[in-house]
Amino acid sequence: MFLSPALILFALYFVYPLGFVFATSTLDWNGISNARFVGLRNYLDNFQSRTFQISIRNNFIWVASLGFVQISLAALVAMILARQPRGWRFFRTVYFLPNVISQVAIAMMWAALYNAEYGAINQFLELLGLEHLTHNWLGEIGTALPSILIQQVFYIGYFMIIILASIMSIPESYYSAAQIDGANVLQQEIHITLPMIRPILVTAMTLAMAYGLRHFEATFLLTNGGPAHRTSVLGIQLYKMFSALDYGHANAIGGTLVIIGLVLIAVIRSTLGRHADASDMTQ
Repeated sequence: MFLSPALILFALYFVYPLGFVFATSTLDWNGISNARFVGLRNYLDNFQSRTFQISIRNNFIWVASLGFVQISLAALVAMILARQPRGWRFFRTVYFLPNVISQVAIAMMWAALYNAEYGAINQFLELLGLEHLTHNWLGEIGTALPSILIQQVFYIGYFMIIILASIMSIPESYYSAAQIDGANVLQQEIHITLPMIRPILVTAMTLAMAYGLRHFEATFLLTNGGPAHRTSVLGIQLYKMFSALDYGHANAIGGTLVIIGLVLIAVIRSTLGRHADASDMTQ
């Protein structure tokens, strides 16, 4: 009885829309004319599309980049700041600052930095006499995807704060005892900090991978999936199909994202999460 209000809201705002996505993914429907049931044809059409194949590959690149590289950098910075070096509060604020700025504004800033004609990156290379290294960073196939990945991966502030809070909750007596036993800083981090924060690292990695799976804004604003669809992701393909009133194929992409997300979470929980639960019991 007490859970029923939450369950009703959950069913209304999650279960029903999710069911609607999967139901309409089996239809040939433009939202206006009568829908025609086509079964799994929309899914098969998507997987046979070269653009879809590139997009799903890029999504996995985003998942790996954010889940492993971004979280590793966030954990490293958090462990350094937890030692409270001089100015650590200032750097904590600086690293977190991009998270209070609109993603649209950040993307537009990077678009200006990457601009082939007047961008600061090319101008800096020319200033150093490295004109041969200047590029149309977002317009060339070889550099477009790495350029977007780099500008996104290094925004570590959100996960850094989460991990830092977890580290700060570890009793100081553990480190004092380890120091008395002769453990140096690196040994303390490896044998105390990392095992103690393993559960929060698994959570942060799960969130980062989920963000990578539904990545959209930066790529849409910087390249719109170009050049030659090399930076395209499933979110952009879904948006374009919705814009073309191709709701069947669009919702098939949405259903694919949901399934991949469920499998990804299950894999994380069955591997990293199992050890994290053991760490919880140890604590």
